[in-house]
Amino acid sequence: MDLNTLKPAAGSRSNRKRVGRGIGSGFGKTCGRGHNGQRSRKGGYRKVGFEGGQMPLQRRLPKIGFRSRKAKDTAELRLHELAIVNEELVDIDALKDAKLVHATAKKVKVILSGTLESAVKTKGLMFTPGARKAVEAAGGTIED
Repeated sequence: MDLNTLKPAAGSRSNRKRVGRGIGSGFGKTCGRGHNGQRSRKGGYRKVGFEGGQMPLQRRLPKIGFRSRKAKDTAELRLHELAIVNEELVDIDALKDAKLVHATAKKVKVILSGTLESAVKTKGLMFTPGARKAVEAAGGTIED
């Protein structure tokens, strides 16, 4: 096989349409665009979704939903999972090492779910009001 003998598969590439080359070509004079009207002229196409002046579908439907870009940076942790970490000080790095939060998490919020039996010292975590009371009731400390 030589490079100069390579050709695309038969029928895979069609010839380009050569317009404006006389009556006999079938695409002479008006070049396949018909006679008059918006589509016969240069730049004469409507924008995507245009419905002839009728209120377009994307404006008729209600706006719904919101997806926060910050949500992927914040991890949620249940209260009873704080006791799983076998370290003196529980912070974001300790939680990542224990595989309790995702490695890309930048913030961790502790929610009141389950019970905390032992005192835990935390630093740099966010707490819901109920979780904060539960940690302090168990004898733990919270540093910001």
